[in-house]
Amino acid sequence: MFDVHYFHRMRLAIAFILSVVVFSLGSCKKDQLLTSADAKLTLATELLTFDTVFTTVGSITKSFTVVNAYDQPLNISNIQLMGGSSSAYSINVNGSSGTSFSNIRLNAFDSMYVFVKVNINPGSSNLPFLVKDSIRFTLNGNTQQVQLQAYGQNARFISSGRISSNTTWNNTLPYVIVKPLTIDNGITLTITEGTRIYCNATAPIIVNGTLKALGKVYDSTRITFRGDRLDETYKDYPGTWPGIVFNNSSSNNELRYTNVLNAYQAVIAQGNPNDATPKLTLFSCQISNAYDVGLLAFNTKIVAENCLISQVGNDGETGLGGSNVLIAAGGNYTFNHCSIVTYANFYQNHKQPALFISNNSGSQSLPLQVQMDNCIVYGQGGLATDEIVVSKTGNTAFSIQLRNCLYKVKNDPANVSFLNSLKNVEPLFDSISTSRQQYNFRLRDESPARNAGLAGGPITDLDGLPRPAGIRPDMGCYEKQ
Repeated sequence: MFDVHYFHRMRLAIAFILSVVVFSLGSCKKDQLLTSADAKLTLATELLTFDTVFTTVGSITKSFTVVNAYDQPLNISNIQLMGGSSSAYSINVNGSSGTSFSNIRLNAFDSMYVFVKVNINPGSSNLPFLVKDSIRFTLNGNTQQVQLQAYGQNARFISSGRISSNTTWNNTLPYVIVKPLTIDNGITLTITEGTRIYCNATAPIIVNGTLKALGKVYDSTRITFRGDRLDETYKDYPGTWPGIVFNNSSSNNELRYTNVLNAYQAVIAQGNPNDATPKLTLFSCQISNAYDVGLLAFNTKIVAENCLISQVGNDGETGLGGSNVLIAAGGNYTFNHCSIVTYANFYQNHKQPALFISNNSGSQSLPLQVQMDNCIVYGQGGLATDEIVVSKTGNTAFSIQLRNCLYKVKNDPANVSFLNSLKNVEPLFDSISTSRQQYNFRLRDESPARNAGLAGGPITDLDGLPRPAGIRPDMGCYEKQ
């Protein structure tokens, strides 16, 4: 007689055995190395590029991934830095440093990182030079490569800490300031056109004597101060170096056609507001992308013409900062054809006004005189509702006058005289893209700042282009041509 229950039990047993066999076969396959000559690694890049690296300083570490996209493990028979021990590059694979690695197992659907660093030795070239190498991967008899390239640059490395005799820097090689640099009292450092100065994150420039940065109008002849990190992640990051400080004892400082970029507090000047010559003269300068403050002045004397002070300000962690221009504790200031502008973005939250002015020294009020002609003081985004904020205490002499300026405020500040000025109108800059970090503060044809300035200022603009004779110039640092 046919046993139905026995037959059912046999079917279940056979099904179980088959599932075990199938599972075992699958497991065996997943554990078995893929040896096909057609197998390839998935490399995240075929070219790893390092931006300009100063000789002997080294670079950041970059990395890329190596992926096994198959459902079986791979055995990478060799990973080779082709330049070997003489290469400018060094690599790290799976936590181990070296130039050659053998028999590296990469499990199914797994990945690993390869870390790369470059250190370039000094060469004879004064110009940037290209340093190349490659990493070769050998799998199942086939090879793949990731090319490596870096732009190296010789430089003069300043690590002495102070300048104690009159000194001139020229543009033959860039200067890399390794630690805080002080210009001694009574000493002048003169920087000639086209010179590039790169400062370490812990290296402010402290001026007790005199600094004369005398650039010229063209991009190649302007002088630039900036941080020494030039890799993609950091080169446009605000706050990569401390900035320049002009102390009480310093005098007769000049920055002409000079860029001060990416500092924490870009330019600080203090003391001697009654000197015959200004503590600091700024002519056709760009102070941009500072973290805390662009121009910070304490009871001093500054003359600024044709200057762009832009994209500045974070939380104001110092209790004073966050502004493009911050004037505290009185002093004597003249601004003509300057653009003081910030648009909130990922780096600058723009919580503070673009311009803050006060006569309060903390314990007393001091005399204050501010004259601004043909300037634009403007901002967008963030939490700042007034781009000009004024604080007056005591009964000392106090005068702030803006003539033929374009400015943005919710309410006009008290104790300020506005003459022939434009309030709360769009300046209509050429092009602004906060997402791409692109800012062109030149004026469009239809800008209300066109032909709205006061004649008698500098005859050329920040670009070195002429301002018209016989008609009113544009407001701001640029003249529409």
